[in-house]
Amino acid sequence: MPEAFSEAPAPGDHRLGFQTLDRELPPASLPVEGRLPSWLAGTLLRTGPAKFEVGSRSYNHWFDGLAMLHRFAFADGAVTYANRFLASRNYLAARDTGQMAYSEFATDPCRSLFKRIATSFVPPKFGENANVNIMQAGDEFLALTESPLPVVFDPGTLETLGVGPPAPGQMTTAHPHRAPRSGELVSYATRFGPFTTYRVYAQDEHTKRRRVIARLPAQLPSYMHSFAITERHIVLVEFPFVVTPVTIPLSGRPLIANYHWKPRYGTRFRVLDLHTGKTRVTCQGEPFFAFHHVNAYERGDEIILDLCGYDDAGIVGALYLDRLRTGEVHLPQAQLRRYRLRLSGGDVTREPLPDVSLELPRIDYDRRNGRPYRYVYGTGSQGDGGFADRITKVDVEGGASTAWSEPGTYPGEPVFVRTPGTEREDAGVLLSVVLDAAAGTSFLLALDATDLTEIARARVPHHIPVGLHGSYFPGLA
Repeated sequence: MPEAFSEAPAPGDHRLGFQTLDRELPPASLPVEGRLPSWLAGTLLRTGPAKFEVGSRSYNHWFDGLAMLHRFAFADGAVTYANRFLASRNYLAARDTGQMAYSEFATDPCRSLFKRIATSFVPPKFGENANVNIMQAGDEFLALTESPLPVVFDPGTLETLGVGPPAPGQMTTAHPHRAPRSGELVSYATRFGPFTTYRVYAQDEHTKRRRVIARLPAQLPSYMHSFAITERHIVLVEFPFVVTPVTIPLSGRPLIANYHWKPRYGTRFRVLDLHTGKTRVTCQGEPFFAFHHVNAYERGDEIILDLCGYDDAGIVGALYLDRLRTGEVHLPQAQLRRYRLRLSGGDVTREPLPDVSLELPRIDYDRRNGRPYRYVYGTGSQGDGGFADRITKVDVEGGASTAWSEPGTYPGEPVFVRTPGTEREDAGVLLSVVLDAAAGTSFLLALDATDLTEIARARVPHHIPVGLHGSYFPGLA
């Protein structure tokens, strides 16, 4: 396993973002430079890896780090901040025993051969290290990861309250969608076994009742981090980064290490009817990989699908900690891509979009999810393979793009918050947690979503490790 830092990263070094944060703070006011809009009254909740070592051992991958919740609450132009470890079984075992007791994305605490044989067709024992995303379901706030157990927490105190209903499989997505018309929560899970299936399902967020939309056979299941939804359809994009299920329990390797890049299979697009679950069409496309979809919508007899694509799955290996903790990183860069899927059948076609580096994409989700849209925001780099050092806005219709950057800083996912009472799609504020490596701390950045000019920033008294996703909840005090 990679070793922990022997000394603190140098000032200005991106590696600060992969250094453990053990400090937890109760709610405290942050000094604000600039002026936050008075209408910004709500809470930004985020999760992400924060503890990368347990005892003398280090986790292998960025995605393995133990989850920490972060809370930024806004009112009357002021902002308070608090953070707290998610009290998952993974974290509690690490804290109380000093041991890694549960498998993570790319770290397995040495299961015995006997246990692997005795649990044939069952992946390693996962806890609920929900370090990927945050969502609200009814009156519950959930932290999510790709293991099947969501974690319920109090959005005011950040106290962990328990776990929610498990997904119907051993591996799921941390990016469920709200169906654009019904408002149901839609998701899927991979159920490994002699006959592996993808189980696509919808859930009423208030009653918790579920309906199975589809069960799809998956002989060589793909690693799919997210999916796309339109007003009438679900699209599962099966990249040729696949696993032979029978090998998982016997390999002795962490789960993701069992997946292999098989470009000869190309990429398969499965389009399902959102209501009936019937397969509307299955299309074939070029081999590529993606973590995140941007949006999808119907246009006549076709589906337009935008995502952040890589030429192959090399980005998964590039995010191992021993590589990220080197002085220089050379990361594959995601590019904004558009694919057109004809509902009458045939291969997908790729349509040019602005050639920019873009990851962790966000749109005006409440109004544009599953529908035509124009603007997407995300993080990116200058194209030299370095870590993300800018926030980019792209006009997917007009082709223009603009960016915010500042030397020595590394911004996280830009969360779009719409200005109340406006109809213009890009009227609002972007909220991003920025690592200021030179200062050794982080700050919350607020940008005008129209032109990416800075509105305000609020500095946190410590660094926040590079995180993944979060959401803004209006009206949440």
